[in-house]
Amino acid sequence: MKNGFMVFALASALWGSPFGLWHEMNARGVILRAFEQYRLKTCIDFRPWRGEDSYILLYKGKGCHSPIGKRQKRQKVSIGSGCDKIGIVQHELLHTLGFLHEQSRSDRDDYITIMKERIKSGKEFNFRSVGGKDSVSLNVPYDYTSLMHYPSNAFQIGKKPTIVTKIPYFMDMIGQRLDFSNYDIEKLSLLYNCSSSLAFMDSCDFELENICGMIQSSEDNGNWQRVSQVPGGPDTDQSYLDKCRGCGFFMYFNSSSVNVGGKAFLESRLYYPKRGFQCLQFYYYNSGNKDDRLKIYIREYVDNYDNNLLKLVDEVKDQTIGSWQLYYVPLTVSNKFRVVFEGTRGIGTSAGGLSIDDINLSETHCPHHIWKISNFTELISSRGAIFSPPFYSSVGYAFQVLLDITDQKHVGIYFFLISGVYDEYLPWPCPWQQVTMTLLDQNPDICQRMSSERSLTTDPLKKIGKEEEMYLWDKPSKVGVNATFPNGTSYSRGPGYGIGAYITYKWMQRRDFIKGDTGYILLTMENISKLRFTDSLFFPTMGPVLPTKPQTNLCTNFTCQNDGICVIRHAKEECRCRSGKIQWHMGKNCEIEASIWNSLIVEVLFAAAVFLIMLIVAYVSVRCVKKKYDIKN
Repeated sequence: MKNGFMVFALASALWGSPFGLWHEMNARGVILRAFEQYRLKTCIDFRPWRGEDSYILLYKGKGCHSPIGKRQKRQKVSIGSGCDKIGIVQHELLHTLGFLHEQSRSDRDDYITIMKERIKSGKEFNFRSVGGKDSVSLNVPYDYTSLMHYPSNAFQIGKKPTIVTKIPYFMDMIGQRLDFSNYDIEKLSLLYNCSSSLAFMDSCDFELENICGMIQSSEDNGNWQRVSQVPGGPDTDQSYLDKCRGCGFFMYFNSSSVNVGGKAFLESRLYYPKRGFQCLQFYYYNSGNKDDRLKIYIREYVDNYDNNLLKLVDEVKDQTIGSWQLYYVPLTVSNKFRVVFEGTRGIGTSAGGLSIDDINLSETHCPHHIWKISNFTELISSRGAIFSPPFYSSVGYAFQVLLDITDQKHVGIYFFLISGVYDEYLPWPCPWQQVTMTLLDQNPDICQRMSSERSLTTDPLKKIGKEEEMYLWDKPSKVGVNATFPNGTSYSRGPGYGIGAYITYKWMQRRDFIKGDTGYILLTMENISKLRFTDSLFFPTMGPVLPTKPQTNLCTNFTCQNDGICVIRHAKEECRCRSGKIQWHMGKNCEIEASIWNSLIVEVLFAAAVFLIMLIVAYVSVRCVKKKYDIKN
């Protein structure tokens, strides 16, 4: 029990895999999320193996490790127990892409001091520096905040640091595993000649006079203006909130300048989607009245500029609460399009208008829920804990999140299933729902954010304790405790599960996690049961399965020869054989070897056989004709 509620630390659960040992379910989902971060911020993509000569094999080995760069055709990357954190997966994949640890740079002694006497025996090799010729610095400055830097306590003896930064400010920042730093992205772009990222579409903070290529409509009776502050609020933009009042800019529609029903349109530049789904994010401020409206449309061009469809996708109806508010709008657009913001004057007196700032558009999935936490400074000072409002997943599971601020150094975060209106219609224990909790870094540019993200997955076989026949993710009314919402409504809250060291207070202070004394935790709960049985690690062929007992690995007693890999397809084992350009294997167990030379021989023999048959037919035809003329003569 912790402060009156049950909590458990994140742990690992092993499952069999066609690749030897599969990752636990949570790790599989985290790996896919790491791939999405690469797509969002770089030009690097990852796709499933389809028999190519060279490929990356992510497997559950001992610990987290990867060779540096391409060393062999099958590059093995271990994502072991305790490695199911998105930043750790990104780190190991950076090794695979050719990057060393930052403290291995040849110029590292200018920036850090390695305390050799404090390093565990046998681990000294981890602290070697690499000569300038082999180092992957790419003429980029030394990066204390790199995802590739060791923490100060790496392989330490006792409690003294093994790495000391020559600028003390960075002592608590080295070793972060949140996300790519700006220099990490710059080095990736230089090494792989990235001119743009795959999933990023646009980011606009309105700091430039061209307002990011947006255009005003001639069919409205109002205008959006680029301003730095408004008498009735906001008095500063979202980008520079808490940093510099009046330094930045945002777009403002003065609803008091038009009559009731008056409108102002602001349209984005053209976008060309590739994936068929997008996420629009922006901040909004209403200083007018509660009936003023902000509508978001998509103008989709089917074939030309004359043939377009204007579709309403969302409408913001908010009270005038005097602060910037975060919004996400999921989109599903396949043709070129524009985003259209429409401000509308409502009924009643308006003392101001509508403002928007820090717009980001990407071909990623939006979070399902936003938990806004106000008065964050007071919450930290209280050293207490706070529960989120209740939320529902897309399939009907009700849940809460707890932010634990009782520790002196770290903030903790925990997830709870709670009783909900759909409980009688859902499968229990809750099977294979992955929950992702993200404390948002509110940097204006989505590609420069370093948010804190952790995921956990509801394993329906995970028990409470070793002896009890009670399951952690069973119906809250069965395994939970009685609780009460602030409005007095009673409900059941199941056991909590999460991480005590979610993020440090110092990291929260040094990034934009808190702006305007407000923080946002983004929540997603999605079904990943499709990842349980797959014909490759990441692309499933079977639907959800609710297990009632531990599953047997069908590949245990099934052998694939010639480096073939056993996979589960339609609940049966089969071999996926290696296939190259020159040589490949086939057969039930990949026992048959074939090559391009075999094919050429077969083709030559076939052509020769056809030619021989044609000669025989021609000879027989000539003989028959000759006999016919001999008889007549």
